[in-house]
Amino acid sequence: MTPSQHKFPTVAFIALLLGGMAIGFAGIFMRLSDVNPVASAFWRMALAAPLLWAWAFAVSKQDRALNKRTDFARSLLLAGIYFAADMGIWHLSLHYTTVANATLLSNFAPIFIALWMWIAHRVRFARIFIVGMTIALVGAVMLVGPNAAGNGEGGNKLLGDGLGLSSAIFYAAYQLVVKDARSEYSTARLMAWSTTITGLALLPFALMSPGAFMPAQLAGWWPLLALAVVAQIGGQTVIAYAFAHLPASLSSVSLLIQPLTAAVAAWLIFQEAIGPLQMVGGALLLWGIYLSKKGS
Repeated sequence: MTPSQHKFPTVAFIALLLGGMAIGFAGIFMRLSDVNPVASAFWRMALAAPLLWAWAFAVSKQDRALNKRTDFARSLLLAGIYFAADMGIWHLSLHYTTVANATLLSNFAPIFIALWMWIAHRVRFARIFIVGMTIALVGAVMLVGPNAAGNGEGGNKLLGDGLGLSSAIFYAAYQLVVKDARSEYSTARLMAWSTTITGLALLPFALMSPGAFMPAQLAGWWPLLALAVVAQIGGQTVIAYAFAHLPASLSSVSLLIQPLTAAVAAWLIFQEAIGPLQMVGGALLLWGIYLSKKGS
């Protein structure tokens, strides 16, 4: 192989981290919203979809020139359904366990992706990658762990934790499908379809969930618009671009930057204290991402 073939896709890796940081603000915007959590997730999709479709139609000619698919395929449907399941189950878990527990368990996707790559594709990971992934996960536990005590609204913490872990499985499946679909579709068309399907799948649950479906005042739309622009377009779309250039295993570990971003944002915006243990956890998380990158 030539040296260029070994060159690490730095731009894609930076895009992935920035996308993960953008998604880290999703919880902040949801807290500022006055609609129910599932409705927040629905509006995140509904408000982002028109912008993504405008982008997809704008680059249709370019897609054809690059031999990218413009038709519909099962992978697009699966991406939307898996992401809807991830978000829906995660929000359901909040009724039974703490937000910290649900957030932490939903970020265990790297473990499921690594297991899938090993079982289905016989991928052998470098030792330094395994060490990095482990350190990053330990850092995430230390970062979120101090807030994980107590029960959720429903009082069945074990059920809530199980749902939180289940959401990680669907998030892992979503990442793997997006990774494969990016070889055939442009970022714009992939995200336009998956975002639309996710929104349609979430709509009935958003309507049935307790709490408001639509903001009571005009100002209430701003957090929802921020969710669409920052978390969905600036987050998931940028991540989908990066997935085309990076291994799925490294991408998933690197997305653990989300809880770190959320913790720092909550400290800056809501004055939520970050203790010494959480600071060490954040440092370990970043170190783990670095080692995982080195091992990839």
